[in-house]
Amino acid sequence: MERSGELVGFPLLMTWSSRYKACTIPYRLPSDDPTKATDTELSWIHVFMNSIPSFTKRAETDHTLPDAPSRAQIFAHRYTEILEDLKKDPKTHGGPPDGILLCRLREQVLRELGFTDIFKKVKDEENAKAIALFEDVVQLNDAIEDEAKRMENLVKGIFAGNLFDLGSAKLAELFSRDGISFLASCQNLLPRPWVIDDLESFITKWSRKSWKKVVIFVDNSGADIILGILPFTRELLRHGTQIILAANDLPSINDVTYPELVEIISKLKDEHGKLVGVDTSNLLVANSGNDLPVIDLTRISQELAYLASDADLVILEGMGRGIETNLYAQFRCDSLKIGMVKHPEVVEFLGGRLYDCVFKYNGILE
Repeated sequence: MERSGELVGFPLLMTWSSRYKACTIPYRLPSDDPTKATDTELSWIHVFMNSIPSFTKRAETDHTLPDAPSRAQIFAHRYTEILEDLKKDPKTHGGPPDGILLCRLREQVLRELGFTDIFKKVKDEENAKAIALFEDVVQLNDAIEDEAKRMENLVKGIFAGNLFDLGSAKLAELFSRDGISFLASCQNLLPRPWVIDDLESFITKWSRKSWKKVVIFVDNSGADIILGILPFTRELLRHGTQIILAANDLPSINDVTYPELVEIISKLKDEHGKLVGVDTSNLLVANSGNDLPVIDLTRISQELAYLASDADLVILEGMGRGIETNLYAQFRCDSLKIGMVKHPEVVEFLGGRLYDCVFKYNGILE
């Protein structure tokens, strides 16, 4: 599977051609020895090393390849070798390493071995479960009369949905063993204030009904997109906002792809094209051009660049897009970075707690 079309810079990104770097945590400083891996690089190489068993297990059960088990073992061996090489010499394999490179190398090895979507089965299963719950979740939100409290509840739903993340080794193990309940996750979120908590200022701006067009870079399949992002999107649609949902071009972990999101929304709409009574004529789904669980905003599809050029709010959702690669990205319009902290290494960088929440809102002065 190959991406088609030239990738371009996201037009609302401030100074995207010069100072922007798709890496929140500094893996190395200019003063660091270029021939020696830094402590941060070693720490993150370890994170990706820990993910290999869960990825190998998923690859072994890929029924699209008759020899999947043997290919899965080759993946484990090759990717381990690459990570060991980077430990010894950070300049190998296109390094020095950061989150983008470590993800890209993993996907590259999988795709070279013929694996195109090793999480397809679990994504389909979780999408079906979440679709069955969608109307109930929406009705619970609609029953909250106070707008500020309803928005807070919708935001908590995004965090609860974002737990369905099979890129985290600990969460992948938990999911494989016990599954994850959306409603229980809503109730068990860490209490506010979160590690970054700009919810009040966001709700204040929201109360002015000020956003005309919003682009949301979405994250995972299942509860994340269906029970978290789509109820939030529906609330914006109710107030006349135009929404662009930007989803991955190619599969990566359990992230929702553009074709999958189109299919999900078609299943959720009624015969009149509505989402539980809300008109969807202002809802667009776009191919972001991305093929990773993280994102470099200097490399998006021309389609998305065109559609998003006049948006007045950009939302990056999920740990990979909203925290690990773009937490400090600056935009020419309002922006929101929202995601749950699922790696101890991110906890160490931000402070806070494991499974803490990030809700970073930056408004442009009017």
